[in-house]
Amino acid sequence: MTTEAVRRVQSGNPWEESFGSARAVAAGDRVLVAGTTAFRGEVLHGEGDPYEQAKEAFTIALEAIGAFGLGIESVIRTRVHLAHVRDVDEAGRAHKELFDSVRPVTTLLVVEGFVDPRVLVSVELEAFRGAVTS
Repeated sequence: MTTEAVRRVQSGNPWEESFGSARAVAAGDRVLVAGTTAFRGEVLHGEGDPYEQAKEAFTIALEAIGAFGLGIESVIRTRVHLAHVRDVDEAGRAHKELFDSVRPVTTLLVVEGFVDPRVLVSVELEAFRGAVTS
C-alpha cells in the first residue's frame, strides 16, 4: 500500500494533538475511526446517561466516516467500551437504534474507566469503502 492510499482526518479533539493521532484513517478499502466519546469541544453530551452518550459518540464517529463519503450502511464493525456493566442495556439500545438495519459485527467491553470519569461510553467504527451486500 502506498502512502497516497492512506488519508487521515482530524476532528480537532485535543487528544489527537497530544497523542499524535487522527479521528479516522482511510487505508485501502477500510476506514477506521478511533475511540470516540460524547465530547464536542469542551461539552460532554449526555452526562450521566449511557444511552445518550452512546448515541452521541456514534453520531460523531459516523460524521468521521462521512468525511470519506461513507454512511451508516458502510459500517462493518463497531466496538463499545463501557465504564460500568450496568450500562450494557442502554448502550445496546442506542446501538440497535442506529445499526439494526446494518448489523455490523460488534464487540462490547467493560473497561476500568476513562481519562475523564464522566465518560461512560467510548465507541469505535470500521467501515468498508467497497460495494456493500447483505
